[in-house]
Amino acid sequence: MANPVEFVNQTRAEVGKVVWPTRREVVLTTAMVLALAALAAVFFSLVDLLIRSGLTGILTVFG
Repeated sequence: MANPVEFVNQTRAEVGKVVWPTRREVVLTTAMVLALAALAAVFFSLVDLLIRSGLTGILTVFG
């Protein structure tokens, strides 16, 4: 186990190697995540509506 000073120095060296995303990359990635989440929400809402309608139709015919 390294001493605390050596650990801090190694940690700073590793943090210095990190490549941070640009503002444009963050904005584009965020927009894509929001758009795909909205698309998934619409898709699952439509699937839910279709299943609910199908089950309601079946239950009214046989119920």
